[in-house]
Amino acid sequence: MTPDQVTKSAEEAMIKSVEFMIHEFAGIRTGKASPQLVENLNVHVTAYGSSMSLKGLATISTPDNRTINISPFDPSTIPDIERAIRESNLGINPSRDGKIVRLPVPELTGERRKELAKIVKGKAEDARVRVRAARRDAIDSAKSLEKDKVISEDERHDMESEIQTLTDKHVKEIDDHVARKEEEILTV
Repeated sequence: MTPDQVTKSAEEAMIKSVEFMIHEFAGIRTGKASPQLVENLNVHVTAYGSSMSLKGLATISTPDNRTINISPFDPSTIPDIERAIRESNLGINPSRDGKIVRLPVPELTGERRKELAKIVKGKAEDARVRVRAARRDAIDSAKSLEKDKVISEDERHDMESEIQTLTDKHVKEIDDHVARKEEEILTV
């Protein structure tokens, strides 16, 4: 592996960590109905004998700020969808309206907002850990390149400095996303 490949690989891993965190944040509700809240919910469909994401089973829409409508492609999956929603930790009770499952999104209490902010911070810390793990792997690769005499000690120091700069950049990006999400959650 060349020094450029090591750095590029580390940066890709860091970008994926940030993107995964952003994807996780989409599932944390802010008091406003959003399809992202439930679209990646894993639903075990008894009739099919397998698990699928909700967006693969139904059309998800938000007719207003307080309601999510789920229209299953196959109406026989409604009980499985309702069960998956109840078992998730969303705090929303589904109601069936013919061939549509409605999710009334309740107003968040102050206590629940603080709880969600803690969840956001936990997911952010997981992302930071993944970014640091990518840094550690890249630095280990740089040390092995130096040991194998592919690069000099100075080049290793330069690589480590570049990798640390990437790490700092992505950790700051994580912090920025956390601040925005917390503000979104805590704003009444």
